[in-house]
Amino acid sequence: MTAPRIFLIHATPVAVEPINQAFARLWPEAELANLLEDALSRDLAAEGRLTAALRERFLALARYADGAGADGILFTCSAFGEAIEQCQQALSIPVLKPNQAMIEEAVAQARRIAILASFEPSIGSMSEEFHAHAAAVGKSLQLSAFVCPEAMQALRAGDAPRHDALLAEMAARIEGVDIICFAQFSMVSALPAVRAVSAVPVLATTDSAVLGMRQALTAQRR
Repeated sequence: MTAPRIFLIHATPVAVEPINQAFARLWPEAELANLLEDALSRDLAAEGRLTAALRERFLALARYADGAGADGILFTCSAFGEAIEQCQQALSIPVLKPNQAMIEEAVAQARRIAILASFEPSIGSMSEEFHAHAAAVGKSLQLSAFVCPEAMQALRAGDAPRHDALLAEMAARIEGVDIICFAQFSMVSALPAVRAVSAVPVLATTDSAVLGMRQALTAQRR
Protein backbone atom coordinates (compact mmCIF):
# COMPACT_ATOMS: atom_id res chain seq x y z
CA MET A 1 0.00 0.00 0.00
CA THR A 2 1.40 3.37 -0.99
CA ALA A 3 1.92 6.04 1.66
CA PRO A 4 -1.30 8.04 2.08
CA ARG A 5 -1.21 11.75 1.34
CA ILE A 6 -2.77 13.67 4.24
CA PHE A 7 -3.54 17.34 3.88
CA LEU A 8 -3.43 19.30 7.14
CA ILE A 9 -5.44 22.52 6.87
CA HIS A 10 -4.58 25.17 9.44
CA ALA A 11 -6.30 28.41 10.44
CA THR A 12 -3.41 29.51 12.66
CA PRO A 13 0.36 28.94 12.40
CA VAL A 14 0.67 27.76 16.01
CA ALA A 15 -1.16 24.53 15.11
CA VAL A 16 1.32 23.46 12.42
CA GLU A 17 4.22 22.13 14.48
CA PRO A 18 2.23 20.16 17.10
CA ILE A 19 0.32 18.05 14.58
CA ASN A 20 3.34 17.49 12.35
CA GLN A 21 5.28 16.26 15.38
CA ALA A 22 2.43 13.92 16.30
CA PHE A 23 2.43 12.40 12.82
CA ALA A 24 6.22 12.00 13.00
CA ARG A 25 5.84 10.02 16.23
CA LEU A 26 2.74 7.99 15.46
CA TRP A 27 2.52 7.65 11.67
CA PRO A 28 5.82 8.68 10.03
CA GLU A 29 4.93 6.84 6.82
CA ALA A 30 2.16 9.31 6.00
CA GLU A 31 2.96 11.95 3.38
CA LEU A 32 1.93 15.31 4.81
CA ALA A 33 0.96 18.52 3.04
CA ASN A 34 0.28 21.67 5.06
CA LEU A 35 -2.16 24.38 3.99
CA LEU A 36 -2.17 27.52 6.14
CA GLU A 37 -4.77 30.28 5.84
CA ASP A 38 -4.03 32.26 8.98
CA ALA A 39 -6.59 34.99 8.35
CA LEU A 40 -9.36 32.51 9.14
CA SER A 41 -8.96 32.59 12.91
CA ARG A 42 -8.56 36.37 12.92
CA ASP A 43 -11.65 36.84 10.77
CA LEU A 44 -13.71 34.49 12.94
CA ALA A 45 -12.72 36.43 16.05
CA ALA A 46 -13.62 39.70 14.32
CA GLU A 47 -16.98 38.41 13.05
CA GLY A 48 -17.89 36.72 16.32
CA ARG A 49 -19.64 33.91 14.44
CA LEU A 50 -19.10 31.44 11.61
CA THR A 51 -20.39 33.26 8.52
CA ALA A 52 -21.32 31.82 5.13
CA ALA A 53 -18.21 33.44 3.66
CA LEU A 54 -15.97 31.68 6.18
CA ARG A 55 -17.66 28.35 5.43
CA GLU A 56 -17.06 28.84 1.71
CA ARG A 57 -13.37 29.55 2.32
CA PHE A 58 -13.09 26.26 4.20
CA LEU A 59 -14.80 24.43 1.38
CA ALA A 60 -12.44 25.98 -1.17
CA LEU A 61 -9.43 24.77 0.83
CA ALA A 62 -10.86 21.27 1.12
CA ARG A 63 -11.59 21.09 -2.60
CA TYR A 64 -8.08 22.26 -3.38
CA ALA A 65 -6.63 19.50 -1.20
CA ASP A 66 -8.91 16.93 -2.83
CA GLY A 67 -7.82 18.08 -6.28
CA ALA A 68 -4.16 17.86 -5.22
CA GLY A 69 -4.50 14.16 -4.50
CA ALA A 70 -5.36 14.06 -0.81
CA ASP A 71 -6.31 10.66 0.57
CA GLY A 72 -7.57 12.36 3.73
CA ILE A 73 -7.95 15.85 5.17
CA LEU A 74 -7.46 16.82 8.79
CA PHE A 75 -8.49 20.30 9.88
CA THR A 76 -6.50 21.55 12.86
CA CYS A 77 -8.60 24.45 14.16
CA SER A 78 -11.42 23.52 16.53
CA ALA A 79 -13.52 26.67 16.12
CA PHE A 80 -14.96 25.81 12.70
CA GLY A 81 -17.07 22.72 13.28
CA GLU A 82 -19.98 23.56 10.95
CA ALA A 83 -17.62 24.55 8.13
CA ILE A 84 -15.80 21.23 8.43
CA GLU A 85 -19.11 19.34 8.38
CA GLN A 86 -19.89 21.07 5.07
CA CYS A 87 -16.56 19.81 3.71
CA GLN A 88 -17.32 16.28 4.92
CA GLN A 89 -20.60 16.31 3.01
CA ALA A 90 -18.99 17.66 -0.18
CA LEU A 91 -16.06 15.23 -0.47
CA SER A 92 -15.82 11.45 -0.69
CA ILE A 93 -12.45 11.15 1.10
CA PRO A 94 -12.14 11.12 4.92
CA VAL A 95 -12.36 14.66 6.33
CA LEU A 96 -11.84 14.87 10.07
CA LYS A 97 -12.50 17.57 12.61
CA PRO A 98 -9.50 18.15 14.88
CA ASN A 99 -11.28 17.00 18.04
CA GLN A 100 -13.47 14.25 16.63
CA ALA A 101 -11.39 11.29 17.84
CA MET A 102 -10.64 12.86 21.23
CA ILE A 103 -14.32 13.64 21.86
CA GLU A 104 -15.26 10.03 21.18
CA GLU A 105 -12.54 8.87 23.57
CA ALA A 106 -13.53 11.32 26.31
CA VAL A 107 -17.26 10.57 26.17
CA ALA A 108 -16.53 6.85 26.36
CA GLN A 109 -14.55 7.42 29.57
CA ALA A 110 -16.36 10.16 31.46
CA ARG A 111 -19.57 12.11 32.07
CA ARG A 112 -18.19 15.26 33.74
CA ILE A 113 -15.83 16.80 31.19
CA ALA A 114 -13.92 20.08 31.26
CA ILE A 115 -12.79 21.80 28.06
CA LEU A 116 -9.61 23.84 28.50
CA ALA A 117 -8.93 26.40 25.76
CA SER A 118 -6.70 29.34 24.92
CA PHE A 119 -8.87 30.52 21.99
CA GLU A 120 -12.39 31.39 23.15
CA PRO A 121 -14.21 30.76 19.82
CA SER A 122 -13.24 27.09 20.07
CA ILE A 123 -15.58 26.57 23.02
CA GLY A 124 -18.90 26.95 21.21
CA SER A 125 -18.03 24.61 18.37
CA MET A 126 -16.48 22.01 20.65
CA SER A 127 -19.39 22.07 23.08
CA GLU A 128 -21.81 21.37 20.25
CA GLU A 129 -19.65 18.46 19.07
CA PHE A 130 -19.48 16.99 22.57
CA HIS A 131 -23.23 17.17 23.11
CA ALA A 132 -24.00 15.81 19.64
CA HIS A 133 -21.73 12.80 20.11
CA ALA A 134 -23.02 12.14 23.63
CA ALA A 135 -26.61 12.20 22.34
CA ALA A 136 -25.68 9.87 19.48
CA VAL A 137 -24.30 7.26 21.88
CA GLY A 138 -27.00 7.78 24.49
CA LYS A 139 -24.90 9.25 27.28
CA SER A 140 -25.62 12.18 29.58
CA LEU A 141 -22.94 14.82 29.76
CA GLN A 142 -21.95 17.56 32.18
CA LEU A 143 -19.69 19.96 30.30
CA SER A 144 -17.73 22.93 31.65
CA ALA A 145 -15.35 25.30 29.85
CA PHE A 146 -12.25 27.21 30.93
CA VAL A 147 -10.53 29.76 28.70
CA CYS A 148 -7.10 31.35 29.13
CA PRO A 149 -6.58 33.82 26.26
CA GLU A 150 -3.34 35.03 27.85
CA ALA A 151 -1.83 31.63 27.05
CA MET A 152 -2.51 32.09 23.33
CA GLN A 153 -1.02 35.57 23.49
CA ALA A 154 2.13 34.15 25.06
CA LEU A 155 2.40 31.40 22.46
CA ARG A 156 1.99 33.80 19.57
CA ALA A 157 4.73 35.93 21.12
CA GLY A 158 7.04 32.90 21.15
CA ASP A 159 6.91 32.33 24.92
CA ALA A 160 5.97 28.66 25.14
CA PRO A 161 7.04 28.26 28.81
CA ARG A 162 4.64 31.03 29.89
CA HIS A 163 1.91 29.52 27.70
CA ASP A 164 2.36 26.17 29.42
CA ALA A 165 2.53 27.70 32.91
CA LEU A 166 -0.66 29.74 32.42
CA LEU A 167 -2.63 26.71 31.27
CA ALA A 168 -1.29 24.67 34.19
CA GLU A 169 -2.36 27.39 36.63
CA MET A 170 -5.89 27.33 35.25
CA ALA A 171 -6.03 23.52 35.17
CA ALA A 172 -5.02 23.36 38.82
CA ARG A 173 -8.21 25.26 39.70
CA ILE A 174 -10.54 22.91 37.81
CA GLU A 175 -12.58 20.77 40.21
CA GLY A 176 -15.55 18.43 40.05
CA VAL A 177 -14.74 16.83 36.68
CA ASP A 178 -13.68 13.37 35.55
CA ILE A 179 -11.48 14.39 32.63
CA ILE A 180 -9.92 17.51 31.06
CA CYS A 181 -9.79 17.92 27.28
CA PHE A 182 -7.52 20.36 25.45
CA ALA A 183 -9.47 22.36 22.88
CA GLN A 184 -6.65 23.06 20.42
CA PHE A 185 -3.64 21.43 18.77
CA SER A 186 -1.56 24.49 19.67
CA MET A 187 -1.88 23.68 23.39
CA VAL A 188 -0.10 20.32 23.27
CA SER A 189 3.21 21.64 24.65
CA ALA A 190 1.40 22.28 27.95
CA LEU A 191 0.33 18.66 28.34
CA PRO A 192 3.13 17.61 30.77
CA ALA A 193 2.64 20.72 32.93
CA VAL A 194 -1.15 20.30 33.08
CA ARG A 195 -0.95 16.60 33.82
CA ALA A 196 1.47 17.36 36.64
CA VAL A 197 -1.10 19.51 38.45
CA SER A 198 -4.30 17.64 37.55
CA ALA A 199 -5.83 14.86 39.62
CA VAL A 200 -7.83 13.61 36.58
CA PRO A 201 -6.80 12.36 33.13
CA VAL A 202 -5.94 15.02 30.54
CA LEU A 203 -6.49 14.39 26.82
CA ALA A 204 -4.88 16.31 23.96
CA THR A 205 -6.21 16.40 20.44
CA THR A 206 -3.12 15.75 18.34
CA ASP A 207 -2.45 12.08 19.08
CA SER A 208 -6.14 11.16 18.93
CA ALA A 209 -6.47 12.95 15.58
CA VAL A 210 -3.52 11.12 14.00
CA LEU A 211 -4.79 7.74 15.13
CA GLY A 212 -8.33 8.64 14.08
CA MET A 213 -7.19 9.54 10.57
CA ARG A 214 -5.18 6.36 10.27
CA GLN A 215 -8.21 4.31 11.35
CA ALA A 216 -10.48 6.13 8.88
CA LEU A 217 -8.16 5.53 5.94
CA THR A 218 -7.58 1.90 6.89
CA ALA A 219 -11.32 1.30 7.01
CA GLN A 220 -11.85 3.01 3.65
CA ARG A 221 -9.16 0.94 1.93
CA ARG A 222 -10.51 -2.43 3.07
